[in-house]
Amino acid sequence: MVFSVSEEVTSTLMTILLTAFAGLLLLAVLVSSLANRTILSTAALFLVGGFLLGEGVTGVVSLEPGDGMVYTLAELALFAVLFTDGMHAGWQDLRAAWRLPGRALGWGLPLTLLVTAVLAHYVIGLSWIQALLIAAVLTPTDPVFAAALVGNDRVPPRLRHLLNVESGVNDGLILPFVVVFLAIAQGSEDLHVGELSAELALGLVIGVAVPWAAIMLERTRLFAIAPKYEPLNAVAIGLLVLALGQATHGNLFLAAFAAGITVATIGDQHREAFEEFGELVAELLKLAALLVFGALISPAFLGDVGWRGWVFAVLALVLARPLAIWVSFLRSGLSPREQGAVMWFGPKGFASVVYGLLVLESGIPDAEKIFHLVAVTIVLSILAHSSTDVVVARGFDDEREVPSWHGPLRIGRSRTKSTSDTSENDTS
Repeated sequence: MVFSVSEEVTSTLMTILLTAFAGLLLLAVLVSSLANRTILSTAALFLVGGFLLGEGVTGVVSLEPGDGMVYTLAELALFAVLFTDGMHAGWQDLRAAWRLPGRALGWGLPLTLLVTAVLAHYVIGLSWIQALLIAAVLTPTDPVFAAALVGNDRVPPRLRHLLNVESGVNDGLILPFVVVFLAIAQGSEDLHVGELSAELALGLVIGVAVPWAAIMLERTRLFAIAPKYEPLNAVAIGLLVLALGQATHGNLFLAAFAAGITVATIGDQHREAFEEFGELVAELLKLAALLVFGALISPAFLGDVGWRGWVFAVLALVLARPLAIWVSFLRSGLSPREQGAVMWFGPKGFASVVYGLLVLESGIPDAEKIFHLVAVTIVLSILAHSSTDVVVARGFDDEREVPSWHGPLRIGRSRTKSTSDTSENDTS
């Protein structure tokens, strides 16, 4: 068999990346207990590992943002993330505790977008549509980089639920804004409203119809799922949604998010069977994508941002979300410590990475500049938020109970309360 030079290079690159990923994954597992108690972060480990392997440092891995492998891996990872995130946004979950997440999503999300857009326009000098686009890209949050906070049973349950629901839903909610702003930024001659609407609508239909049909079939007398295959039911649904989305050119990300919500709403037992397995798969894909993303970042890349870009990145983290959340949670009943935690923990996560790559591939004016700004903001966020989650979580160690309207918080339980247990009283 004859291989071309490009095939040999690709094969070598894949071998290097696989070896690096396996080594970092083993290291992450070995230090995971220490990372849960200190400022160490497994996410930062993969990001830094990719950076060290990249052309700007050791030159072991040579990647460009436009490489097909980069986008394909990022696309698969975001699909898995949105599918599993959607399962945290079922009707029962949102109905059980909607007041605080509703403030974060209904007020905090659009206010964060607007404040970030103002910063991008006046600090960087982007046009308003480009400023709105980069703001939409950077608005989603990711709970993985604040794991010690959302996974600590000493942190008030309503706060953990708020951050989990917000981060699980805002990736999907912001997607239509990214698509629309990107289409407008490409120019009026390229903006086909009917085609864009059809792509979003088709993704939504696939995301609802496929899991609904699969779950309805399973409930008939003709079919029954053996217990050991129950986790694979949601996997099969997700893969079918992915395949149909690609075949029909429906929006894959909206389809993934809608499918997750549908499974959580009408097939709660399937969600429970899939949850642990699905989270692990999504986490593996996300860490692999972070390794590749880190390899794209070089000292020269960071230097190209300029001082205004660094100022924008810092302000996007320390001003945009804190200001938006402070306004959104006025008279909410949260303690100052709880509100401070929500204001700070708006980590820019993996969705922003993929949305940034979408902008780069679009070829709009200043696409590279926007991607550079997005990348720098994400890097700062991962380093800052993933290294401070333990510190902030420890601030709640001396709290023995939360306000009476939510009920007492018992300390020292062996497991984290479920969403329904921790938020059943948050319905006022």
